[in-house]
Amino acid sequence: MKLLIVEDDPMMGAGLQAALSEAGFVTHWVTDGAAALNLLATESFRAMVLDITLPELDGLSLLKQLRAQDSKLPVLMLTARDTTRDKVMCFDAGADDFLVKTTDMEELIARLRALIRRSGFVGRVKVGNLMLDADTQTVTQDDKWLALSNREFELLQLLMENAGQVVARSRMEQSLFGLNRAGESNVLEVHIHNLRQKLGDTKLKTVRGVGYALVNE
Repeated sequence: MKLLIVEDDPMMGAGLQAALSEAGFVTHWVTDGAAALNLLATESFRAMVLDITLPELDGLSLLKQLRAQDSKLPVLMLTARDTTRDKVMCFDAGADDFLVKTTDMEELIARLRALIRRSGFVGRVKVGNLMLDADTQTVTQDDKWLALSNREFELLQLLMENAGQVVARSRMEQSLFGLNRAGESNVLEVHIHNLRQKLGDTKLKTVRGVGYALVNE
């Protein structure tokens, strides 16, 4: 499951990313609200961990913009503030949960998983004879386990969630490598080639000049 972390404190951000990655999440970390808003316009996430005090665009303003766009993304607010007024402000802006920064990582991870479950995501995607389990980071084909790299898993998850539809090359590159590295090499083609070898040639369709699609059997 892919998470967005929005935190400007280097130590806190690095700690969150390390703990959440160890818990099996695929994490993207940005340090200001404007960068987060741009990323959310091009990529999909299962949840967001959002700090209130941020440069460029503060967390509450960012959240209000998302909710005004009818975004249903589960959002857990993280802040050093712990007064009742602060909590009310977060929930009024559209937050789904609230934790102070002194909380332990186990509680944060548990709350995130609960938010994602309540949002309707069960952690599994099935397309034909393929089954992807985001919680355990495993993929099976005809009930046989497939050995995939982290990049291959993330790429296949994006394709499976959009099965039968063409996923633009630019979206795939940004999802895998971020905005700064998108389009810089033929790395995407290498991952697609590797996936074809593991899934079978007929599973992935190339739409030249546009992107790729997973055949929805």
